[in-house]
Amino acid sequence: MREIMIKKLPASRIRTEHTSRKEKWLGYLAGPSGALLLNAVLATYLNVFYTDVLKLTGVWGGAFLMVFPIVSKIIDAVTNVIMGRIIDHTRSKEGKARPWLLLSAILMPVTAILLFTVPGASETVQVIWIMLSYNLFYSIAYTIYNMSHTLMVPLSTRNTTERGSLSVFNNIATVMMSGIIVALVFPMVIMPALGANRDLWLLVMSILAILTLPLTLMEYFYTKERITAEGGETAEVRPIREELKAVLHDRYWVILFAYLILYTLGTNFKNASLVYYCNYVLGTYNDGITQTMLSVIGGLPMGIGIFAVWPLAKKFGKRNVTMAGFVLYAIGSLICFLAPRSMGVVLTGQFIKNIGGLPSAYVFMALFADVLDHIEWKYGFRCDGISTSVNTIIATVCVGISAGILNLCLSLSGYIAPEYDALTNTTVGFVQNAATQNVFIFFFVGLEVITAVLMVILLKFLNVEKDIEREQAEIRARKENGGK
Repeated sequence: MREIMIKKLPASRIRTEHTSRKEKWLGYLAGPSGALLLNAVLATYLNVFYTDVLKLTGVWGGAFLMVFPIVSKIIDAVTNVIMGRIIDHTRSKEGKARPWLLLSAILMPVTAILLFTVPGASETVQVIWIMLSYNLFYSIAYTIYNMSHTLMVPLSTRNTTERGSLSVFNNIATVMMSGIIVALVFPMVIMPALGANRDLWLLVMSILAILTLPLTLMEYFYTKERITAEGGETAEVRPIREELKAVLHDRYWVILFAYLILYTLGTNFKNASLVYYCNYVLGTYNDGITQTMLSVIGGLPMGIGIFAVWPLAKKFGKRNVTMAGFVLYAIGSLICFLAPRSMGVVLTGQFIKNIGGLPSAYVFMALFADVLDHIEWKYGFRCDGISTSVNTIIATVCVGISAGILNLCLSLSGYIAPEYDALTNTTVGFVQNAATQNVFIFFFVGLEVITAVLMVILLKFLNVEKDIEREQAEIRARKENGGK
């Protein structure tokens, strides 16, 4: 692949050698909020739109909603690899990843709106529209954004303290969007109003899509690639085979990504089944209370953890704190699984589980960056593009797998979609049978008991932090000596 030279771009408004408050608050907190909010809403409710509003559960005998997400995410995985290579070959004064934020700012709102403008035509037309719009958004628009956004922390600075601070701000944005807007406002206010009304779905989702434009532009203007500016913009890009060989022969990289697979699968199955579990197991259809209570009580630790996690990680180590957290994560999930219909028990279990999930939520990007620096020290070149590609491949394919398997289980267990009455503007949800309820219980509170235990075992061997400061010093010395 030839180098992609981009000469004229608006300049970053961050010009300081070290990270600044403006950079943290605007570039890593406020800026990403638009795209993260849109993605969080779609991750939680797009499948509900397909099953409850468009009523596609029975299409092709249940095969469509199983096969379509998986195939689409495989396509998405391919485009992630391509985008990773494109980023590695991009050269500009503004960096190699940041320029693509500008393109994604335009593409995301347009393609997101298309997701909800499915025509009221034949089943075949609807299926084609859904496949095209889904892949335009996820395989192109959001891939461009997510690949660029994911690299902002690793490329921002080598200073581990500053990097950790940026990672925390970056994850605060995620928690704010998924833990406050999506988990509280949507189930309490928006979803009861939407029901299965297609016109209202389109209106609300269009507003969210349009918000991504100004906020993503803010992320572009208030971030800076300091590591790229060290000379990365003119460094030789290695063949993908050489980069793959390097990362696959590094045990820290392999362990980190095995951990990521387990974590992402468990989280995506939980997210995909959340609305259904609240509507048909723990509460009643769109009651405006159950999902809100689950999010408020269970998610309260996420807000508290903003101030506690990083000091603990600095004192005891990012890996050690994350391991201890997943022990609590497993205990909390097990408590929920033992009494999945008891509000009090489930809220207690979710509270404990989310305390355990704090380290993973807030320090993962810092661990990810440490591993990338370790690989650079070990092999003499960075593997940002390929690593981010694999990271995003895992995240995207796991979404497809979880949605596909959940939808198949809905079809096989006899799920009954709610009915919308246009005359009275009301939506009625039906009581689901025991088999369908058990599907929701296992995917929401059962599976993560298993994944948490496995992650504790994996993290025991991820001790990259013990030598990272020495390795970073050697990298700096090499650069000062002309790369030798």
